[in-house]
Amino acid sequence: MGLKLEHSSESNSLPNLENLSLEEKVAQMIVVRASGYLFDHQIQYPDWEPPAKQLQHWLQDLGVGGVILVGGSAGEVAIRSQQLQNWAKVPLLIAADIEEGVGQRFASATWFPPPMAIGAVAAKDEHQAQLYASQMGAITAQEALAIGINWILAPVVDVNNNPQNPVINVRAFGEKTAVVSQLATSFIQGTQKYPVLTTAKHFPGHGDTATDSHLELPVLPHSLSRLEEVELPPFKAAIASGVDAVMTAHLLIPAWDEKYPATLSRQVLTQLLRGSFGFEGLIVTDALVMGGIANDYGADEAPVMAVEAGADILLMPVSPARAIQSVCEAVATGRISPERIQASVKRIWQAKAKVCGKLGTQASRGKDSDLKALTQNPLVELAQPSAFTTVANILQDSQKVGGSIPLPPEPSNTNRKLCNLIVVDDALNCEFLGRNAPAVVLPRQLGYELQLLDRYTPLVAKDSWDSSLNQPTLVQLFIRGNPFRGSIGLTPVEENFLNKLLKNNNLQALMIYGSPYVLEQLQPSLSSEIPYVFSYGQMPEAQTVALEVLFAKSNRVQTVTEFI
Repeated sequence: MGLKLEHSSESNSLPNLENLSLEEKVAQMIVVRASGYLFDHQIQYPDWEPPAKQLQHWLQDLGVGGVILVGGSAGEVAIRSQQLQNWAKVPLLIAADIEEGVGQRFASATWFPPPMAIGAVAAKDEHQAQLYASQMGAITAQEALAIGINWILAPVVDVNNNPQNPVINVRAFGEKTAVVSQLATSFIQGTQKYPVLTTAKHFPGHGDTATDSHLELPVLPHSLSRLEEVELPPFKAAIASGVDAVMTAHLLIPAWDEKYPATLSRQVLTQLLRGSFGFEGLIVTDALVMGGIANDYGADEAPVMAVEAGADILLMPVSPARAIQSVCEAVATGRISPERIQASVKRIWQAKAKVCGKLGTQASRGKDSDLKALTQNPLVELAQPSAFTTVANILQDSQKVGGSIPLPPEPSNTNRKLCNLIVVDDALNCEFLGRNAPAVVLPRQLGYELQLLDRYTPLVAKDSWDSSLNQPTLVQLFIRGNPFRGSIGLTPVEENFLNKLLKNNNLQALMIYGSPYVLEQLQPSLSSEIPYVFSYGQMPEAQTVALEVLFAKSNRVQTVTEFI
């Protein structure tokens, strides 16, 4: 029997707004984070993800309006999302940060390379890149609905024109405003045959910063003319394309507001986004637990200020109950008008009417055959061969290679040991590496011995490698900008290892998965003979495609189709 996406007739209907109390209305403006796993003992981030009893209380008793899910397999999330909907007073918005497809967050679904890979394709073929972005949007929407997610927190429309940006980086479509506008538009249009919400983020532009707003508040010092020319056009394009929501950025922009960050600024959210841009959809804050807001404004004041500024949705407040209470108190004292709350909840109702009703009746833009398949057996829609073909094509078309490719086989008359050195931030918390990952398996087939280096490798172990690395070494760097990482570059220890290999002429080949800026940094140090392959993706599919370029042209490893 197929998994059903429909809810009971009672849970499908939206109550009359006039019948809701003030507390219930404000609760609808709250979106909380929850684990996608089914059981409490599986929770990965207990500071942010409540146990089931607490979550059920928020949804049933407080009437919280939405949930953002992280973790778990796609199959688990399909069950989890129904559980949450059954707990809720009102149909929920269920969101996920799936900028790289559903498989980025939920195992077994399709995981795309990051958006900047499509931007790299655009440099060679704009039409093909737009087609890829549209296909990515459609597949992401289809798979999201299949597991009960109705709100895609994508696309990122920041223009990443700062190579030192530690948090946007490859999450952006590129460094040029026109390219970002085109590809974001194509992504949004690709989603629009499915009843899902999309989100342009992070308004008014987080691309030209070198500070991670998860940790502290960045400042964007540019003039109004520069902001109008570079940062704002992709948001205008996304709005013109029908994007449903805009997410705020936790950054200070003195040209508009010298005192408050964009998330808490009426000048930015109400005057600029609502007034000048005419945006009528949902304004959602970035997570209010992030350091860029929480450090200075706290659990009670930040939600109130965000609503005052013009936000409709308060994402991940430090305390949902206190956020509801604080906003209600602000209404009681006259600081926020009842009409202001009513306007936000009306927008939320419009969004929920689009995505939270019965699948076959609320999706006027959906194709009947698509919707029927999703309703009858949704998990069949995951990880289709056509989706994997699109992923492989993007990876191949965006890949960069250099040096003597392919790597010639080691002469049979030598007994030299070969080393496969994999460098990753955190080997224990790495979804794309494991004992069966192509980056491990394929070199092993050719006689390479695995060495693993991450930030937890003891210094004594690192010191003992000096002698063992005096041998031909394949280096595979998994490095990109990510939230909470704080930088995009190699650590001093990693740089030291790489420099020693170069000095001793033992760097046999270099694979870089993630940031193109790391390749740019290292290229001057590489001789013209050293082979290298760069891939924007880090997932197993990316590893296979890249290693196939390095090795497989001499038919020494299994083909890409055996791994994807």
